[in-house]
Parts: sequence; structure tokens; C-alpha cells
Amino acid sequence: MANKSLSNIVVLISGSGSNLQSIINNADNIGVKIKCVISNKADALGLQRAKNAGIQTRIITPKNPTKRKEFEKELAENINKFHPKLIILAGFMWILSSEFVEKFEGKILNIHPALLPKFKGLNTHQRAIDAGERVAGASVHFVSSEVDSGAIIMQKKVLIATDDTAQTLAKKILAQEHILYPLAIKKVLQNL
Repeated sequence: MANKSLSNIVVLISGSGSNLQSIINNADNIGVKIKCVISNKADALGLQRAKNAGIQTRIITPKNPTKRKEFEKELAENINKFHPKLIILAGFMWILSSEFVEKFEGKILNIHPALLPKFKGLNTHQRAIDAGERVAGASVHFVSSEVDSGAIIMQKKVLIATDDTAQTLAKKILAQEHILYPLAIKKVLQNL
């Protein structure tokens, strides 16, 4: 029997989709129905995860890096077909334009492998180690027009061991992301 109280979401991915898998595994507990998984990369492993779960998929690739507007227009049109309450970025490696973000203001969530506002952008694990940080972690935040700068929804901390490398720290943080993201999505939906 279908649960009418489920909130529709769309998930955007570019890669393996391990956070997507965590959302799939926790969908009932979160109270969501993943209506579609959209990837900007045709070979993203996350597409297979979605298909395995019976979730509709779409591949929308930028035809040309200079055609940002056309890509984002097609992306927005596809998202709108599903009337999602939230758009979840789960390893979506594309910086969305401020015009796109404004269209869906307050509806786009992202997970970042650092304790924001520290270490925005890439190579977060190595940068935390190089800075002598004792604690790292992950942040779920609303997407704003400035990269990794939207309001923080929830964070989860991880201790950095003296023998941690960027790879070992990444693995520890990813395990916590899988716990954090479903909780943050649920929290946002409860406040809508």
C-alpha cells in the first residue's frame, strides 16, 4: 500500500552514489520517495544503484562546457517534471549557477566532506590534515549561489588520527556521511 505522506525528492549524482544508496536504504524512515536520479555522467555507478532499486534515471550531460545555460535549463525542466519537495546533491560534481539555485531556493541540499565553513571546495581531507586539524567531518547544507556557503543543516565530526592519510580520513568521513545525510533530509522535511 502506498504511503501518501511520502515527500518526492530528486537526487543528482556524478559518481558511485554511495550517499544515494544510503538514502535509498533509509527512504521509508526519512519519509521520501526518490522520483528520479539524474546524472551528468553516463558512466556513473549510482545510476545502476538507482535502477537496482527500481528508481527512474536520467542522464543529462553538458554538450559543451560553454553551454552551461542549456544544460541547466534541461536539468531544471527534468527536475520540474517530478515536483520534488527537495533536490538532493549526492556527489554531483557540477557547480550550479546562481540563476539555477534561485529557481529552487531553499530546496537544494548538498553534503560536503568537511566541517563548514572550513575547507570549502575540493581536497578537503588533505587540507584538514595539512592544517593540523584534530577533528574533521561532514556538513549538510542548503545550496546557495556561493560554493559550500549555504546555511548548515547538520554536521557530524570525526577525529583525525595521527596516522590518518587523506584516503583513510575520507573513508571514515564517508561512513559518517551515510548516517548524516538521511537524518538531515528528514530534519529539513519536518520543518517544511
